[in-house]
Amino acid sequence: MGTPEISATVFEALINKGLYFVGLIAQPDRPVGRKGELEKVPTKVVAEKYGIPVFQPVKIRKEYEFVKDLAPDVIITLAYGQIVPQGLLDIPTVGCVNLHGSLLPKYRGAAPIQYALINGEKVTGMTLMEMVAAMDAGRMYAKKEVAIEDDDNATSLFKKMAQAAIDLTLENINSYAMGTLPGEEQDESQVSFCPTIKPEQEKLDLNLNVKELHGWVRGLSDHPGAYFYLDGKKLKVYKSQVLNDEMTAEVGTIVQADKRGFVVQCNGGQLALLEVQKEGKNRMDYKSFLNGNQGLLGKKLD
Repeated sequence: MGTPEISATVFEALINKGLYFVGLIAQPDRPVGRKGELEKVPTKVVAEKYGIPVFQPVKIRKEYEFVKDLAPDVIITLAYGQIVPQGLLDIPTVGCVNLHGSLLPKYRGAAPIQYALINGEKVTGMTLMEMVAAMDAGRMYAKKEVAIEDDDNATSLFKKMAQAAIDLTLENINSYAMGTLPGEEQDESQVSFCPTIKPEQEKLDLNLNVKELHGWVRGLSDHPGAYFYLDGKKLKVYKSQVLNDEMTAEVGTIVQADKRGFVVQCNGGQLALLEVQKEGKNRMDYKSFLNGNQGLLGKKLD
C-alpha cells in the first residue's frame, strides 16, 4: 500500500529482489496541470509495468473487501495516504507492517522527513513497525538511521530514506513473516507529532528566526518550494544559507544584492538566498536572478 514517488522506488526495488506482490493499493489518480488531466500515481506506474493488479479505492475504510480475495500473507505500507481500518488490518495471515520515515516514537504523522529538516535534525531514519488502528503507534520491529548532511533538502533526503526503507525491508521481512521479530513497544512519553504541511505554510514567516527559515527552505525543496513575496509576486527559495547572526536592518530587508550575495535580514541573523525562482520565471542561482532584477537593495520581502 503506497502512493507517491518514495513508495514507487521502494516497491520496484522489492519486486526486483524477489518479493511476490499480489496487488497494489494506492490513492486514486489525481488531475494535474492547467488542463486537469488525470495522471497515474507513481506506484501505479510500477505495478502496471510488472503486471501487478492495482486497486484505488476512494475511501479504503469503506472499500476493502476485495483484499480478502487477494489473500495476502503480509501487507507492507509506505506513504499510502489514508487511515487503514482495523477490518483490513485483520485480513493478512501474518500481519501488516508500515515503513515510517522517522526514528519512532519521534515524528509520528504525515510529514516526518520534511520536519526533520525543518527542525534542523542531524540524524533521522526509517522504522519498520506494526500497523495498528492508531496513527504510527504500533510496535517497532527494526530501525535504520540516516544521516542528514548540511546540503540535504527534502528531495535528497527522500532518496536516502527510500534506500533505507528498501534495506530495512529486505533485512527483516522474512523474520517478520516467520514470527521471529517480537517488536518493541514505543515509549509514549517520547512521542512527538508532525502534521501535514498545508499550502499556507509554504509562505516563509519572517517572525521565525533565521535558522528556522532556513529549515523551512530545506524541508520544502525541491517541491513545493518555500516562498517570500517580492513586489507582490512570489519569490520561491530553493536553497539558502544562514550567513551570520547580525542585525543591521529591519527584518525582511534585502541587505545585499550583488555578485557577492543576495541576503535578507531575518530575526537573529541574515539569510543568503542561493537559488530562487520569481513567479512566472525559471529557477536560477542568485547571480543570474540579480542580473535580471536590479535595484533590490533596501527593498523588503514579506
